[in-house]
Amino acid sequence: MRKITTQIAATTQTLMQTTRNSRRTGAWLILAELCFVMSVTTGFAQKDKSALSKWNDSVYEELTKAPAKASGRSNPMQSDPDAMEAGAKLFDQHCAECHGDMGQGGRKGPSLLSGQMQQASAGTLFWILTNGVVRRGMPVWSKLPEPQRWQLVTYVKSLTPAPKQQP
Repeated sequence: MRKITTQIAATTQTLMQTTRNSRRTGAWLILAELCFVMSVTTGFAQKDKSALSKWNDSVYEELTKAPAKASGRSNPMQSDPDAMEAGAKLFDQHCAECHGDMGQGGRKGPSLLSGQMQQASAGTLFWILTNGVVRRGMPVWSKLPEPQRWQLVTYVKSLTPAPKQQP
């Protein structure tokens, strides 16, 4: 996108120079090129935006694939006061690289602040951690001891989106 913006700026500068030199035909050609580049850029931006929202929506479909038995499990560490802090440390070590420092999502992993994620049961999140989503790049964490996986679930469930600021 930055490359296209640079192209538009260069084309605009050329247009201004051509207009100063009274080459009206050349100016009109450059103006037409500028319009074309802008329309193509707008089209790409719209395609990128729709692809991104499609990716975001489809990522959370994995939550629906957890078996009922797994989804029904409750978090044995939910009332442990140290579980959230321990989960935060584990998150920093294992999850932040993909999901962002605050769980906001990143280049590799989706946001953990989304409604779909926060509404998922603790058992579902534990199942996802245990089994991963390998085809989307989420590793299997079954080798992480079960108590640590529950600590991660406790931490993820504690995350809340930043309040939206009103203008």
